Amino acid sequence: MEELLLEYGLTGLFILSFLAATFLPVVSEAALGALILAGMDPYACVAAATAGNTLGAMATWGIGRWGSEPFLTRMLRLSAAQRERAVRIFARYGSWSLLLAWTPILGDPLCAVAGLFGLSLKRFVPPVLLGKLARYAALAYLLS
Repeated sequence: MEELLLEYGLTGLFILSFLAATFLPVVSEAALGALILAGMDPYACVAAATAGNTLGAMATWGIGRWGSEPFLTRMLRLSAAQRERAVRIFARYGSWSLLLAWTPILGDPLCAVAGLFGLSLKRFVPPVLLGKLARYAALAYLLS
């Protein structure tokens, strides 16, 4: 996989980061690390990963906004416990909870719940972008 990632570079990182934010079991951090350790510009890698992951989160938001209840439960494998936890956190902290959109297990349900609650993209994108940028920047800093 590393050879394939190095062949596609930032485009591959962008795509993997997008997919990682859409309920698929993809690890974008490993891809970011592989490219940085292979000598690619850390700033460009952070930008590509952040953009892809943020757009993937927006897709998950859209699924929450316009997808049906059975689709969220069955197709996205969003368990009742995951959804209920995300609903509680989102109800308590509102759009600020989306700073946690980068976290495993909780992040994707939070993005879907934000869509379910009808949160506008104007309020959705800033905290999601900030949280994801901070995560990738911290990882790049540790690897540089």
